[in-house]
Amino acid sequence: MSRLAPLSEEPINEENERNKKNSKKGFQLWMNWNWIKTHFSLVFNKKSNLKMLLSVLGCPLFPVPIHPKLPLNEVSSSAQYIIHHFSAATGCRKLEGTVKNVFATGKVTMVVVDELGSVVGGAGVNGISEKGCFVMWQMVPDNWQIEIVVGGQKVVAGSNGTIAWRHTPWLGVHAAKGGVRPLRRALQGLDPLAVSAVFSAAQHMGEKQINGVDCFVLKLSADQKDLIDRSDNTAEMIKHAIFGYFSQRSGLLVYLEDSYLTRIQAIGTNPTYWETTMSTKIEDYRGVDGVMIAHSGSTTVMITRFGDNLKDGPVITRLEESWTIDDVAFNVQGLSIDCFLPPQELNKDCPQQHLDWRSSLHR
Repeated sequence: MSRLAPLSEEPINEENERNKKNSKKGFQLWMNWNWIKTHFSLVFNKKSNLKMLLSVLGCPLFPVPIHPKLPLNEVSSSAQYIIHHFSAATGCRKLEGTVKNVFATGKVTMVVVDELGSVVGGAGVNGISEKGCFVMWQMVPDNWQIEIVVGGQKVVAGSNGTIAWRHTPWLGVHAAKGGVRPLRRALQGLDPLAVSAVFSAAQHMGEKQINGVDCFVLKLSADQKDLIDRSDNTAEMIKHAIFGYFSQRSGLLVYLEDSYLTRIQAIGTNPTYWETTMSTKIEDYRGVDGVMIAHSGSTTVMITRFGDNLKDGPVITRLEESWTIDDVAFNVQGLSIDCFLPPQELNKDCPQQHLDWRSSLHR
């Protein structure tokens, strides 16, 4: 069974866009090769900065599904205590059974900081900060959609509970690999019920001080099966783990850090490794209908490229984003399951069995 085109959480460039008119097999080869070429030209292609920002920061997915399954003997009692504290602090349990959907709008500011050059005032030498906004809808538990516009470019991503997808101006519509996972942006304090669910099966890693706050640390990792499902013959996902930092004093999630490592190798070339680390500060919790929702935060992404074929050593690029939430509302009238249907292009390009990921891949 052939694979769906990947929903890359790395930059994609628009070279050879015309090749999308080719056959399905040719289209898949174009996708894989184009993905590789973009990684090789990432740091040096200044025109791709906006695409890089939107591809990496716009709408990345969480490493694991919303309801990770672990044997009861593997669930840490310390982790359960931390999550109970978080649930009490946010009041999110009152949402269970009463909230059918969530709506949120916000503003974002993104910038590329090139570590290879000088940095002036935190803005970097590659250009100016790009400002934009986003709107997000979510229907509990696995249906969501986000539209984000930055610098005149719009990216749309969504999930209907069985398939996740993204639509970019430079690549069109493409489906996610590895099954349905929640939107990372929603777990940055916007959806405390999802945070509670996903970290309930986490591993307690001890205590650490982050930004002057004493925190409990919980860890989640994508399992080997998920990593294989997210790989293909040109890009192998080696690991993807996330750490949640919960304030010991307030109980709130104040910091997220996740890292994934990908091995990329085109035919006849040496492998190149890409490690992407995202660090997110979450703050400004405010009450919305009695539930504490984070209303601002900032993310720093470090993209490191290394391998034997890089004679000058590792290449590092830093991306930065800050955001604020303008409005959050529960139970918006008129929002139905039809609002989360995937684009028709996916139905045309992909056999039905590819769309039924929940049954075939046990998502």
